[in-house]
Amino acid sequence: MNYLMLSVGRRGELLKNFRKSISKESRIIATDLSPYAPALYFADKQYLVPRIDDPAYVDIILDICKRESIDAVTTFIDPEIEILALNRDRFVAVGVEVLAPYKETAKICFNKYLMYQHLLKSGIPTVTTWGTLQEFDEAFREKKVSFPVFVKPREGSGSVGARKVYSYEELTESMKEDPSLIVQEFMDCLDLDADVYIDTITHEAVSVFAKKKVETRIGGASKTISFKDEKLFDFISQIVKTLQFNGPVDMDFFYRNGQYFLSEVNPRFGGAYLHAYGAGVDFIKLIENNLHGIANEPSFGDYEDDVVMMMYDSVVIKKTGELAER
Repeated sequence: MNYLMLSVGRRGELLKNFRKSISKESRIIATDLSPYAPALYFADKQYLVPRIDDPAYVDIILDICKRESIDAVTTFIDPEIEILALNRDRFVAVGVEVLAPYKETAKICFNKYLMYQHLLKSGIPTVTTWGTLQEFDEAFREKKVSFPVFVKPREGSGSVGARKVYSYEELTESMKEDPSLIVQEFMDCLDLDADVYIDTITHEAVSVFAKKKVETRIGGASKTISFKDEKLFDFISQIVKTLQFNGPVDMDFFYRNGQYFLSEVNPRFGGAYLHAYGAGVDFIKLIENNLHGIANEPSFGDYEDDVVMMMYDSVVIKKTGELAER
C-alpha cells in the first residue's frame, strides 16, 4: 500500500509510527509547502507543493496520486480537510481512499458554531455557545451565564486565538477586534481527549483511546494519562452516528458532575495520537485492513489505564543540498 500524507509539517513521529506498522512493500509519500518541514524527511519520497488555496493545488495532488500509485490520502492540517472532502469523488476515481470526513461533516467540524448547532439538534451534550455578542447579551441579562467565559475563532485550528475572558468590557473589546469570535461557557472541570477510528467500510467507531490532559500547548495536548470508561465509549458511538467520518478522528471532551460534554472534533490524526500508538492502539493496522477490503471489528479499551505520554522536542539534520526541491 502507498500512502500520501499532505501538509506534514512537524509530524515526524507519526510518520515514524506509520513506518513501523505498514508492510515492507508499502511506501510513504509526503508533501509540504516548505522544504524545511522536518516530517518530509521521514517519508520515502517528498514533494513540495503550492499553498492549499492555489487553484492548481488539487490537480497537483491528484497527479502525485497517479504518479505514485497512491492507495490512501490524508492531511495533518484542519483547513485541508474540507478540500479533500469536496474532491472525494476525484480521488476515488483514481483509486484513492480519502481518510477524511464527508463534505457536510467536514464543513461542520471546521466551523465551531455550526458544530454546536448540530450537536444541540442531535441531542449530544456539548459546551453552551453563543455565535454573536447579541446572543450572549440575552443569556447574560437572564443570568444564564456569568464570567469568566471562553472565546475562540469560529473557524481555525491549533487553539489560535482561544482564551479566557474575565469581564463584559473585555469581551466587548475582544469581539470588536475580532468579529469571528464565538463565546462559550467556561468549563472549569476535567479536560479530556480521545483518538477514535471510524471504519471506512462500516462507518462505525471501532477503536477508541481516551486520555486525560495534564498539559496543553498551542496545537494540542502535550502530556496525557490514559483511562478507560464504558460510558465515554458509548457516548462516542452515539456521536459518530450523527456525522459522516471516515478514518482517524480526534475528539475533545469535558467531564463535569458525572457527564461528558463534547467540545470539538478534529477529523484527522490528532497531535497526541502518538500516545495511543505508544500504548498499543494501532490505527494504521486498521487502515491497512480497510484498504484490503476487511471491515474491523469494534474493540474498545484494549490498552492499559494510567499510561503516561510526555512530549519532547527533537530535530532533523540535513545539508541544504539534501532538502526537497520542486
